[in-house]
Amino acid sequence: MTETAEASIHVDATPEAVWHAVTDPAAIARYLYGTQVDTDWKQGSPIVYRGEWEGKPYEDKGVILEIEPPTRLVTSYYSPLSGKPDEPASYQNVAYSLAADGTGTRVTITQDGCADRAEAERMSGNWTMTLEGLRGVVEAGR
Repeated sequence: MTETAEASIHVDATPEAVWHAVTDPAAIARYLYGTQVDTDWKQGSPIVYRGEWEGKPYEDKGVILEIEPPTRLVTSYYSPLSGKPDEPASYQNVAYSLAADGTGTRVTITQDGCADRAEAERMSGNWTMTLEGLRGVVEAGR
């Protein structure tokens, strides 16, 4: 049985402003460690993440499974850095959910397919740092 990672944060901005940062390649690079994202943001389209991690280039990939601006984005995700073969069982789903919460937007990211609780906790921590960066980018742009 696999585990699911989850992280959530409040952003003092509208869902539309947060959505822009979730889907704008220039904004993504600012909070996702310089990652360059390539996609057309349409359901069924490929999405590719390129960058450098600990001095090594990487190219992660997936497919946009759901896209409902400005509230939901779900992609499949595979990273060769995982050490797993590039086959369907090695892909995880990453979901971004945005919901107005009265004073801004609650952003929640979930990632399924974690091998165990330790991996889920590690990924939750990574997503928490990413969300903190996202909040900084969005709130600085107000």
